[in-house]
Amino acid sequence: MLCVFDVNETLLDLTALDPLFTQLTGVPTARAEWFALAIHTALTVTATGGYRDFAQIAGQAAAAVCARHGHELTDTELAKVGDGLRSLPAHPDVVPGLDRLRQAGHQVVALTNSPLATAEAQLQNAGLATKFARIFSAQQVSRLKPAPEPYRQVLRAYGNPGTAVMIAAHGWDLAGADAAGLRTALLARPGVRPLPGAAAATYTAATLPELAEKIVRS
Repeated sequence: MLCVFDVNETLLDLTALDPLFTQLTGVPTARAEWFALAIHTALTVTATGGYRDFAQIAGQAAAAVCARHGHELTDTELAKVGDGLRSLPAHPDVVPGLDRLRQAGHQVVALTNSPLATAEAQLQNAGLATKFARIFSAQQVSRLKPAPEPYRQVLRAYGNPGTAVMIAAHGWDLAGADAAGLRTALLARPGVRPLPGAAAATYTAATLPELAEKIVRS
C-alpha cells in the first residue's frame, strides 16, 4: 500500500514553537492560535478557488496573532518563526511507526501544504528524510489541501487510489483525501477529534505505531 503522510503536527511536533510564541506575545496559547489561524486562512483561500504560498500564510498569521496581543512582529522575529518551523522535531512515535510500515513493504511518501524546499528542510532536520521515497508539496500544483489537486499529483505518480491511504492528524485533510478516492487514517494525537459529520476514517489510532499495525494487518 502507498502510505501518504501529512507533515506538520502529524509527523512534526509544533509544540516546540510554544516558547517562541509565548516570548513574542506573553500568551502561552499563542502558538496554537497561530497555527489555527494559518489553517483557517489556507482553507478559506482554497474554498474560494485561490492559491497562496503556505509559508507566506504562516508568516502573515504569525504577524496577525502577535498584533492581537499588542506586539508588532519584526522581520528578525518573523525569520525566527520560519527557522523554528523548519527545525521542528519529530514526535517520538514517528520513527517506529514509519519503520514498521517500511519493513512490511509499504511505500511511504509525504504530502504537505508547505513549500517543497521547506518540507525537504523540515524532514531533513527532523532526521526523517531517508524514511520517505518522495516528498510532494501542494506548491507543485498551486492548490492547497484539501483541494483535490495535491492528492491527485501523488496518485498520478503512484497509480491506483484504492491502494493509497492518507495519514494525518487533521480531519479536513482526510476529507480531501477521501474525496480524491484515497483511504484515510486518522492519527488521533492529543486533542485531535474526527471532523464532525465526515465519513469515518478507514483506520484510527492514537499513536503512529498503532496505526501502522492496523494498516499492516488490514
